Amino acid sequence: MTVSRVINNFGYISQDTRERVERAIVDLGYVPNALARSLRFKQTKTIALIVTDITNSFFTTIARGVEDTASEQGFSVMFCNTDESQTKEAEYVNVLLQKQVDGILLVPACSADDSVSLLQDRGTPVVVLDRRIPNVQVDTVRCDTSLGSYQLTQHLLGLGHRRIALLSGPRTVSTAVDRADGYRRALTEAGLAEDTALEFYGPFTQAGGYQIATEALALNPRPSALVAANNFIAIGAMQALREAGLRLPDDLSMVTFDDFSSALVMEPFLTAIDQPAYEMGRRATELLLTRLAGGGSDEPQEILMPTRMIIRTSSGPVPVTNT
Repeated sequence: MTVSRVINNFGYISQDTRERVERAIVDLGYVPNALARSLRFKQTKTIALIVTDITNSFFTTIARGVEDTASEQGFSVMFCNTDESQTKEAEYVNVLLQKQVDGILLVPACSADDSVSLLQDRGTPVVVLDRRIPNVQVDTVRCDTSLGSYQLTQHLLGLGHRRIALLSGPRTVSTAVDRADGYRRALTEAGLAEDTALEFYGPFTQAGGYQIATEALALNPRPSALVAANNFIAIGAMQALREAGLRLPDDLSMVTFDDFSSALVMEPFLTAIDQPAYEMGRRATELLLTRLAGGGSDEPQEILMPTRMIIRTSSGPVPVTNT
């Protein structure tokens, strides 16, 4: 009992006794049994973050915000990567439930509600990050990506572009759908007829960006500008542009979602909608920990984070050959 009081910092222990116990712990190399403690207190002090692509700097920055915030509150974080696979997501959710994590932060692989419904049925708190799941009542932290896409497209329209192609992610992912909606809204307000031939959808990956950009560049007449739905699609599109012998913004303009780290300097640096990834991770973790403590509103919360558009040299007026 005395050792337990020292380890858990509970109850009165004289300083002399505390020091003797701490010396014995060091000498014996004793490590407390976390599983036994979790069974006793019904809490593992562990949460999980499930993301769709851990190689994407946007998600690694979110992860840093999650880890920093959780650590401040004495929680550990388990990281899971689904590769945009709903099957892998379901497998991870089942494993995490078996490991009895206290709560889960989820970037869903698609708009299906299977994972969230399962977690809610099991009584495990969950916060959805970055994306939304339509018609599901769940805590969510994200940005208004429809508005961001609208602003990017408006920027290109203001530069005189009228033939603007969209390079978006899978139609099953809410952010891809929302960014397409914002793109279309800006074109409609500018009096331009909807042209689905200018909309391209593929994986949120560099290879996906390369493929759909190649298809867009093959159009006749060629678009004078591209709206990329995320940074990986933009990188793939830049590869397609280089292979086609096209330069930004001399031959074509491009804008994108998700800014790049200053360490990844690209020339020309891309005009981008910057999402506060670190703060998104922090706010989502704070909301999850509040739920674990039994606090917050009874109703699910949706926290919309602000974005900002950074205008750089990748976007310019319509080239003379395209006017």
